[in-house]
Amino acid sequence: MENKADFYTLLTRQAVALVEGEPNLIANLANVSALLFQSLPDLNWSGFYLDDGEMLVLGPFQGKPACVRIPYEKGVCGSAFTQKKVVRVEDVHQFEGHIACDADSNSEIVLPLYIKEKLVGVLDIDSPILARFDQDDETGLTLLVNELQKHL
Repeated sequence: MENKADFYTLLTRQAVALVEGEPNLIANLANVSALLFQSLPDLNWSGFYLDDGEMLVLGPFQGKPACVRIPYEKGVCGSAFTQKKVVRVEDVHQFEGHIACDADSNSEIVLPLYIKEKLVGVLDIDSPILARFDQDDETGLTLLVNELQKHL
């Protein structure tokens, strides 16, 4: 790939192709988490946390075992969910209230996930590399999630 924009455009097309026409949410999120985990370099976790009406609960993912339940407003995932915005953290150890599900994680990006305009959870991506995610990653992943949501 020549640049990140091209990379994320292709990755978005691949994600949409995986979910198009498949009505099962869990199957779709499982495939997307696998695609992201295998396509993005320097990750140690990629997956989803879904709202169960009381807190965020672990959904489909790739990587090491993870925290099963995350209270609203706790950690990076809870912050992204309650603030309804992307939260990108260069050093999770400096993030107040960070939940250390994997001690190897050093940076993180979390994006809210909507289905039919209803906030249903978050996409969480972790890396052992400090400052792994930049503005280009945020822009590309936002594009991917926005397109994905149209097919969920």
